[in-house]
Amino acid sequence: MGEGEMNTGHPATSWYAQTATPFPTLPALSDHTRADVCIVGAGYTGLGAALELARRGVRVVVLEAAQVGSGGSGRNGGQVHVGQRNDQAWLEKAVGRDDALRLWTMSQDARAHLLALIAQHQIACDFRPGMIHARHRKGGEAQDAAHVDFMQSRYGYDQLALVGEAELADELGTDVYHGGLVDRGGGHLHPLNLALGMARAAMAAGAMIFEHSRATAWRRDGGSIVVDTGEGRVTCDQLILTGDGYLDELVGGTARARVMPINNFILATEPLGTRADSIIRSGAAVADSRFVINYFRKSPDGRLIFGGGENYRPGFPPDLKAFVRRHMLKVYPDLAGVEVTHAWGGTLGITVHRAPFVRELAPGVRIAAGYSGQGVVLAPWFGKLLADAALGDRQGLDLLARLPVPPFPGGRLLRWPLTVAGLSWYALRDRL
Repeated sequence: MGEGEMNTGHPATSWYAQTATPFPTLPALSDHTRADVCIVGAGYTGLGAALELARRGVRVVVLEAAQVGSGGSGRNGGQVHVGQRNDQAWLEKAVGRDDALRLWTMSQDARAHLLALIAQHQIACDFRPGMIHARHRKGGEAQDAAHVDFMQSRYGYDQLALVGEAELADELGTDVYHGGLVDRGGGHLHPLNLALGMARAAMAAGAMIFEHSRATAWRRDGGSIVVDTGEGRVTCDQLILTGDGYLDELVGGTARARVMPINNFILATEPLGTRADSIIRSGAAVADSRFVINYFRKSPDGRLIFGGGENYRPGFPPDLKAFVRRHMLKVYPDLAGVEVTHAWGGTLGITVHRAPFVRELAPGVRIAAGYSGQGVVLAPWFGKLLADAALGDRQGLDLLARLPVPPFPGGRLLRWPLTVAGLSWYALRDRL
C-alpha cells in the first residue's frame, strides 16, 4: 500500500455527512480490553464481520481510527454493482469454470445479503434499483450483445438488456454516450447511512465499537494477539484488518505490494427542480466505460451526485468543486449555471487486476482489501465470510484466496512511481 488521504472523520463538505441519520458519538478506547476477535476498521467489511460475530455470541471489539463509516464506506458513489469486480469471462480464465461459478454465486449471495440487512435492520439508506453502463466511445455494440448472451446462457442471469444510443440519450438527458447496458439487478443507495445502520445493528447484537482509536501496531504475546492504539490496547485471539486504503502501517509487505490507495472525488449539485425530470429518467445509477470512470445518480431531493476524476498522490486537489465540476460539464454542459453545493473525496484500495485481496496474513490474522470500487455490495458479505473463517468455516475465505492478486511491479522503491505512471497513461487515453 502507498499513501492515501488521512481519514480524520466525516468531511464537512460531504452531502452524505450532512444528510446522515443521527448516530451517537462513540468513546475512544482508553484502557486495556479483552476480545475473542478484534476488528480494525468500522466500514462495511468490519461492521459486517462484527455483526455476524456478535450475533453468534463472540466477544468482538472494533477499532475505528476516525468515525464509523468515515473512510471509503461513507464517501463512495453508492453504486450497487452486480457480480465480482472482474467479469465472469475473466474469472473463468483466471480460476477456471468451477471457481468462477462459485464466485458468481458468492456475488449473488452478497447482493441478497445486502438487501436483507437493509430490510431486517430497517436501514434508511434510500436503496433504488437499476444500473446503467454507458459506452463513451462508438462501437462496442457487438461486445455488449455477446456479454448479455454469455451471462444469460452460461450463468442464467437475465437482468441485462441492451440500450441504443438514442434511447440512452433520452434516458440520461445527454447525448455524449453511444449506447450501453441496463442492469436491473444493480442499484444505488446512501452509503454512509448504510454504514451507520450496520453499526447500530452490530452494537445491538453486542459488538463494542470504539471511535478515534487508531490501531498503530499489532504483535504476538504468547498465544494471543495484542493490538495497540494511542491510548489503549486490545488482547484478542484473532484479528481482522478491514481498512482497505488506510491500513498501510498495519500490514506486512505481502499486502503493501498488492493493494494501492487512490483518491476519488464526488460532488453534489443544488436540487435541480424540474430539470431533474429529464436526467436519468428511470432513477437508476450510471457508470461509463472510461478507465477513470464518471459515475452519477440522482438523490431523493433531486440533486445530481456526480463522481469524476481521481489522483494517485497524497492529498486532495485544493478546489474539489472545480475539479469534479469540469468532468460533470463534459457530460451535462447544460448544468453550467447550476450551483455545486458539496464536494468531497475518499481513498480506496485497488489491485493490479482489480480482484479483491482477501487472505490470511498469519495464523489468526486476516485481511480484506482492494475492492477496487466494488465494495458496497461485496464488503458486507466479505465481512461475514471473515467472521465465518474466525469460527472455523474457511470455504469463502479459501475461494477468495485463490483469486490471483499479483504485486504491483517495481519492487518496494519503484512500485509507487511505476503504478502512478501507468494509471496516468490510461487516464490520458480517456481524453484522446
